[in-house]
Amino acid sequence: MTLYARFAAHLNLALDALVLAGDLPAGLERRAITVEPPRDASHGDLATNAAMVLAKPAGTNPRALAEKIGAELEKLDEVAAVSIAGPGFINLTLTDATWRGELTAILDAGDDYGRSTVGAGTTVNVEYVSANPTGPMHMGHCRGAVVGDALAALLEFAGHKVIREYYVNDAGGQVDVLARSAHLRYREALGETIEIPEGLYPGDYLKPVGAKLVAEYGDKYVAAPESEWLVLFRKTAVAAMMDMIRADLALLGIHHDLFSSEAELQAAGKPEQAEAWLRERGYVYDGVLEAPKGETPEDWEPVELPLFRSTQFGDDQDRPIKKSNGAWTYFGADLAYHFQKAQSADQLIDIWGADHAGTVKRIVAAVQALTGGETKFDVKLVQMVRLLRDGEPVKMSKRAGNFVTLADVVNEVGKDVVRFTMLTRKADAQMDFDFAKVVEASKDNPVFYVQYAHARVASLGRRTAEAGIECANVDLSLLDTQELGLVKAAAQFPRIVEAAASAREPHRIAFYLYDLAAELHSLWNLGKDDATRRFLIVDQTGLTCARLYLARSIGQIIRNGLRIMGVEAVQEM
Repeated sequence: MTLYARFAAHLNLALDALVLAGDLPAGLERRAITVEPPRDASHGDLATNAAMVLAKPAGTNPRALAEKIGAELEKLDEVAAVSIAGPGFINLTLTDATWRGELTAILDAGDDYGRSTVGAGTTVNVEYVSANPTGPMHMGHCRGAVVGDALAALLEFAGHKVIREYYVNDAGGQVDVLARSAHLRYREALGETIEIPEGLYPGDYLKPVGAKLVAEYGDKYVAAPESEWLVLFRKTAVAAMMDMIRADLALLGIHHDLFSSEAELQAAGKPEQAEAWLRERGYVYDGVLEAPKGETPEDWEPVELPLFRSTQFGDDQDRPIKKSNGAWTYFGADLAYHFQKAQSADQLIDIWGADHAGTVKRIVAAVQALTGGETKFDVKLVQMVRLLRDGEPVKMSKRAGNFVTLADVVNEVGKDVVRFTMLTRKADAQMDFDFAKVVEASKDNPVFYVQYAHARVASLGRRTAEAGIECANVDLSLLDTQELGLVKAAAQFPRIVEAAASAREPHRIAFYLYDLAAELHSLWNLGKDDATRRFLIVDQTGLTCARLYLARSIGQIIRNGLRIMGVEAVQEM
């Protein structure tokens, strides 16, 4: 049990003791009670709001209750001092031995330090990327892909079972456009000179698809009517695009557990099943929508459509699930897809581009109706990334057809740089990705700064071994107050994991690692001016071993955090 979890347990036992003594009524709700670092480090090591939370329902004065809780906590061997601040905050100062014990706990737990059971095994379906299968991955998809993948890893580390899912939109008009584009490349592969008309996909990536179709079918479909080749070409092109997308995602270290096809969903009658389920419960009815704003009555032809009662769940109007021609609307198909996902998960999370913000309310309403509110559903919106080179916008790729491919970017700067950079801002905040800045070796580049901290730890281990120093028995009492301050920062990691998982915000891990790296670098740099502060002092084996132990603990936490982010912890730079 890590330090903050242990003190939360200590606090619960202290409150139980007050209940037994008659100083607190039994059965008070404790979920709002926290154990965390005080805002002002001079106040101590830990702080709790327990007295503030419990005083009112207990019918007592918060400061008086804080004194009683503090008296119980003061009995602990790990507590050096207790103080009461303001109206009833309880601040604890822990013994140095407690922090040295946490240092040992970090290395003992190793790769599992910070792992949590807060998820309690609940199953979370995280759907991310889900790019239309009409071409290679481009940088517009990259940020959502990284955020979704890191979030999935974070939730697993916090004790959830996770399903990583990709929804293949292979039933819409865009895949018919893809098939027609592939037919042009098919004709080109047979020697015809072609021009790509407006509205079709111009990228060279469809040339191999055309060549493959020629190899399989010769010139059979050159002059054939579209009705004879559209479905075949669509199927072939979508399969080729999905192979390309999987390969692009693999460059980022991303692999999904499940690829769900919209076409298969519709062929299996899932939208009809969802509609029937909703009609039985009064959530779908046949009605006529109001004329769109700005339309005159003469321009508007009212048509009766099946409508979902999304206004019942806070939307501004009810939404059609079918078009006037009987085809499913995107919302109607999406509704059925989420109904399917909810069958195998306790919680659903969708990672969407910010351009889909307008449809969030209706799909949240649909999931609430379809699951009776039992399935927690969250949509995370991800802003686009602006690509720059030395501050100037990056030119588009002719090969890709007016966009910059993910593969080109990963091949230039590396997977780890791309992944870490995508997590250096909150997902719904705008981001610039400057090729020059993301690879520069400076404190201003978080990727480099964190990687460099880990490389320093690895280097220290190598240099200690080269100096012939063996650390069989380590005396951690040789670490001073300043060095134990680094341990206090390290002990935050389990808290950060749980908070980030709860908020569904993997960028918090990147922020924390940067701050931890900064503290390690700061302590390390003291040795430049003061030889006694160096981590490696050849003629002081005991002190060197203690500082190496400290450094390795920090390295362990950096590795654990980077693993959540999908980034390698490098050994040298």
